Amino acid sequence: MKRSVITVLLLCFLFDIGFTQDTFSIVAIDPETGEVGSAGASCVDLSNFNLPPGFLGELFPGEGAINTQAYYIEQNQANARVRMQSGDSPSEIIQWLVANDVQNNPSLRQYGVVRIIDGEGFSAAHTGSNTDPVKGDRTGDTYSIQGNILLGPEILDDMEDAFQNAEGDLAHKLMAAMQGANVPGADSRCLGNGTSSLFAFLKVAQPSDIFGQPSLDLGVSYGSNTTLEPIDSLQSLFNQVFPVSLEELNSTSVQIYPNPGRDHVVFEFVGSTIVGTGSANNNYQLGVYDSAGRQVYRQDITENQIVLTLDQLGDGTLYIYKIQNPDGLVVKSGKLIFQK
Repeated sequence: MKRSVITVLLLCFLFDIGFTQDTFSIVAIDPETGEVGSAGASCVDLSNFNLPPGFLGELFPGEGAINTQAYYIEQNQANARVRMQSGDSPSEIIQWLVANDVQNNPSLRQYGVVRIIDGEGFSAAHTGSNTDPVKGDRTGDTYSIQGNILLGPEILDDMEDAFQNAEGDLAHKLMAAMQGANVPGADSRCLGNGTSSLFAFLKVAQPSDIFGQPSLDLGVSYGSNTTLEPIDSLQSLFNQVFPVSLEELNSTSVQIYPNPGRDHVVFEFVGSTIVGTGSANNNYQLGVYDSAGRQVYRQDITENQIVLTLDQLGDGTLYIYKIQNPDGLVVKSGKLIFQK
C-alpha cells in the first residue's frame, strides 16, 4: 500500500441529553489515491446507546470526510453531510455549522472536515470553547486532529507524530495514530480501568466505494469497567486484514517515469523481490484505475519493466496505480498523470 501524505482528523464529541463525549478520533484523506478514512476511541459504553463504534464519522468516497462531535446532535451531522454533498470547502462547512447550530450553541461542539480539491488536501476544525478539557485540535494540509476529556495535550501530539511518521498507506497511518493514543487514561475517564477507552474504530473508503459502505470498517466495543484495551483489539483485527509486513512494503521498490507523461509511462522494478516467474496465482500484479475508480489495466509483474501507453488506459489525465501481492493485498499505490 502507498506511503502517502494524507489528511488526518482527530475529533471528540459529547452527546446531548443522556449521551456522553467522544474523546479522540482521527479522519484522513489521501489526495493521491482518493482514499478517505476515520478512526477514533472513547471511554463510552456504546451498549447503552445501540450505536456502532464508527458512527461519528462520515466518509465520502474520493472526496472527503467529516466527524461531528461534542454534545453530539444527529441533525448537526446531517447538516454537515448536506454541506459536503453541496461541494463546500472544509472551512466553509465549519463556518456554516457554527452559524447554524441546531441549538444555537456551537461552543459545545467539535467538528473536523477534510476534502480533496483539485488533487490537493484541505482541512478545517472547530473546537468549541465550552467543550470539556483537556481539549484541542491539530490540523495540516491533509489532516485535522481534535480531542477533549484528554489526559493531556500530549495525546494529540503523539497521535499527530505517529500518523505523520508511519510507513504504509492511509489505513496504516490511521492505525499508527490510534496507537499514539494507546495509553491508560488517554480518555481521562478510563484511567481507573487502566485502558485508553471503551471502544475504538477505524474505517477507510476507496474512491469506488458506495457512500455508507466503506471497504474497510473495523470496530471494537467493550462495556464499562473493562480491563481490555480496545486499541490493542483493533490492532489485532487490523493485522488480520493487513498481514503484509513493513519489510514487504519497503521491498516494493518501483521507479515510474516520465510522470507526468504524455503518451506513456514506464514502471521499473529496481532491487525488488516482487518480480515473479509467471507461475499461475503466484505473482504480484499491477492494476491501474481511472479517476472514477474503474480498473482499466491489470498485468502480472513478471518482468523488471512494464511500459504503459495512454492508448491502453483511455484518454484520461489522472490514474491511480496499485501493486498487489499474491494474496491480493495492496502493498504500494500512487498517482499517474498524463499531460495532453
